Amino acid sequence: MSQPPKLTKRVSTSLVNALSAGVVPRVGLEHIAVGREKEIAAIVQDFEHVGNGGASFRFVIGRYGAGKSFTLQLIRNLAMDQGFVVADADITPDRRLVGSQGAGVATYRELMRNLATKSRPEGGALTTILERWIAAIQAQVVQDTGIKPSDEGFDQQVEAQIRLVTQDVADLVNGFDFATVIIAYWTGYRTNDETKKESAMRWLRGEFSTKTEARAALGVRVIIDDDSWYDYIKLIARFAADIDYKGLIIILDEVIHLSKISTAIARQNNYDKLLAMFNDAMQGKVSHLGMLIGGTPQFIEDPRRGLYSDPAWQRRTAESRVIQSTEVDTSSPVIRLDPLSETELQILLQRISIVFFTHYEMKTLLTSSEISTFIGAVRGGKVGTETRLTPGEIIRDFMTALNLMQQNSHLVFSELIKTQQYQAKPEQAEQDEFAEFTL
Repeated sequence: MSQPPKLTKRVSTSLVNALSAGVVPRVGLEHIAVGREKEIAAIVQDFEHVGNGGASFRFVIGRYGAGKSFTLQLIRNLAMDQGFVVADADITPDRRLVGSQGAGVATYRELMRNLATKSRPEGGALTTILERWIAAIQAQVVQDTGIKPSDEGFDQQVEAQIRLVTQDVADLVNGFDFATVIIAYWTGYRTNDETKKESAMRWLRGEFSTKTEARAALGVRVIIDDDSWYDYIKLIARFAADIDYKGLIIILDEVIHLSKISTAIARQNNYDKLLAMFNDAMQGKVSHLGMLIGGTPQFIEDPRRGLYSDPAWQRRTAESRVIQSTEVDTSSPVIRLDPLSETELQILLQRISIVFFTHYEMKTLLTSSEISTFIGAVRGGKVGTETRLTPGEIIRDFMTALNLMQQNSHLVFSELIKTQQYQAKPEQAEQDEFAEFTL
């Protein structure tokens, strides 16, 4: 990966707050990222393919504490930096790929809520994307024709350009209605009709509950629902590419919840939907769309409830018999994340300490020896603990020690860790929300 940008106060604040609270940071991950060079390089290749009009599909699989969620967040930020629109969501009992009573469209709504770009990384970027595009078309019309926004015929010129773009998606499934809603947004934008603009945004976010309501507001006969939401993901990917983004990257994490669906038929329906998405990408049926699916080994390998329970999925995700256990096949649909090595863990803690001390303008520096001693202290010197205690738990204790130092200027790190009673509880790792943190 390239050299990270300068650490700003805004980014260091977000990092310190997130790490202290025990959650995966949303920004600034490049300042503390360790390892994963091969995996990130493979994803960057995927991005190039997507940007050139192709599609990609990857599983990012790691046990609790291997850093799956952190890696996905790092990829999310990398995608935005490269000019993609990005949307991410966690699968939950109420958000699935297929489900009755809105469980499918709930996933779509969460994706739209988290839709982000480089200029709007916090999410909620749908309105920004549309208005940035309209403003760019207006500027282009002025440049090409010399007509000013106040001149007669300016709006017609802009609308003609907008219709050229929307015509490109009109041939896709549900594309005509999608294009109609985009035009409706432009109409509201041009006439300062906030009601029409909001109606268009509600439709694009999947918030209309009935077709009758949508027809009355926008003149369209369809709505985004449990059955159709993925079709609109494909439309948004094509549309994003048409308005000068490189495409759309979708990230779905915590798919282990699909394997926990109690009804076998409902579970299989979700696996079938996932398979359709995979086949679309692999067979070139979709363009400018990249998909990353985050889960644990259990989600794939459980023979009763995981993907291996489906022969079609087992053929696609099983590791090749020719791959050695020490090698990583980055061309595989499944990227498997191993836990951090001892050296990588030390580097990670060193980088976190640098961010922390820079943020608080402290002149303290920790030596490699002090960090090694700290890791030994939190592990309690117990044989085998290093294989069970997650990096997330270690980082949480590390942040506690750093915060104590910052709040009590007389404390010295080497003395502090000798006096603290760190109690490692490896049996709780899989229940620990923070266990997902770290590369």
